[in-house]
Amino acid sequence: MAGETARAGAVGQALLAIGDQWTLLILQRAFHLRVRRFADWRDALGVSESVLSARLKELQAGGLLAPSPYRTDGRTRTEYLLTEKSLDLWPLLIALWSWERAWVPRRAALPALLHHGCGAPTDADLGCAACGAAPVTARDVATERGAATFAQVAVPRLHRRTVRPPAQDDPLSYFPETFEILGDRWATVLLAASLLGVRRFADYERELGVAPSVLAGRLRRFTDLGVLALDAADGRPRYRLTDKGLAFFGVFALLTDWAQRWYTGPPGTDLRLVHRACGRRLRPFLRCRGCGQALERTAVGFAPAGGAAPAGR
Repeated sequence: MAGETARAGAVGQALLAIGDQWTLLILQRAFHLRVRRFADWRDALGVSESVLSARLKELQAGGLLAPSPYRTDGRTRTEYLLTEKSLDLWPLLIALWSWERAWVPRRAALPALLHHGCGAPTDADLGCAACGAAPVTARDVATERGAATFAQVAVPRLHRRTVRPPAQDDPLSYFPETFEILGDRWATVLLAASLLGVRRFADYERELGVAPSVLAGRLRRFTDLGVLALDAADGRPRYRLTDKGLAFFGVFALLTDWAQRWYTGPPGTDLRLVHRACGRRLRPFLRCRGCGQALERTAVGFAPAGGAAPAGR
């Protein structure tokens, strides 16, 4: 494992750190509900104590949570605080919310995103900080890479994947199809390859270095989810990203940006996203769709419909 991690590019290391259902839900609850304590995560998520304990240890080891002692009932206990590194993930969590809001049917409504700057519920558009343009979509960006292989993104997992039962009535929980893309080592690089223009089975197989049976399963699942569409009109089957798949680009861009600011991979393993309109490297930011201002972490919050958002942090 150590050798595999050492060879991984920055995006691969980031996925190893956060590309897990329970890890993302722990961080999400810390952001949105200010959960800090073991029992509160356990009760809110319905996660087993052994899994929660393992994830909290990994988050500490990865510099994403910092233990902080506190006194209660005459005893010293530990709570876990978000670090600068994990606080920097806030745009990614909002982008996930935005994608699910637009593309994933759910019985319980998602909480509203409130922008304290304009005082209104809003949605977030991806923009390019280099030139200020927004919205920026996948079609506005060229994705380049060096000599790296996609194997340096698809790093092995730290542990066996565990799945949370569907939580239809939990307004904060990400849905399974979100984790089909972000929480699976091959699914994420499949999306990256698709954004780079890979379309045919043999090309995916060559680029990813993945077993044909595994690749076939992921392509079939992405097609079932409506992220990819199979076009075989000319007798040469090819896969193209649907509007739903293209809309996940904001999450991918923010993940790539965060990864390459906090992790260092071997030379040539970076992914370069170039905004076609200005010709410069994309520096993604989120813009309030209502007032057009750039969103800041301390100026946004979530609240149920008709409720008040917690103060930004």
